Amino acid sequence: MGLLAALMGLVACDPQRIKELEEGVSTEADVKARFGEPEQVWDAPKNAAPGTKVFEYNRQPEGTTNYMIAIGPDGKMSALRQVLSAQNFEKILPGMLAEDVRKALGKPAKVATFALSKEIHWEWHFADGPGSMDRKIFSVAFNPDMKVLTTATAPDPRAQGESPGR
Repeated sequence: MGLLAALMGLVACDPQRIKELEEGVSTEADVKARFGEPEQVWDAPKNAAPGTKVFEYNRQPEGTTNYMIAIGPDGKMSALRQVLSAQNFEKILPGMLAEDVRKALGKPAKVATFALSKEIHWEWHFADGPGSMDRKIFSVAFNPDMKVLTTATAPDPRAQGESPGR
């Protein structure tokens, strides 16, 4: 219970931490001072300047956000994005590799393997819009080669007062 309270405290502090950072001004050290060490560090996306790295700050499974913070080759923050959004979910297409999905959305809240169908499902919890209390789940089904088969969005049963298993 204490771990859950600590995690929720971290998530509640995110808006303040974000206000303290400014694109093009804040440094990598500033980002780490506010957010800590990243869950994962990714190389620059294709559309970014060479030498850019992306820090992943995961707020799953209890939170509804995942942040990707880009640090340019000059050591300054070039972008801070909350990536769990309808616009980003639309970019997850059949045939896409699991690593690319992870780079786009961050670590999932849940991973489940289904032996009979030979599928692996990843889920992320998100809120339907900034400040929304409408919690949902975005899920991606992968084939055994870890390529996207399908995606889906559904209400989060935990937000409905139901158990997650229903």
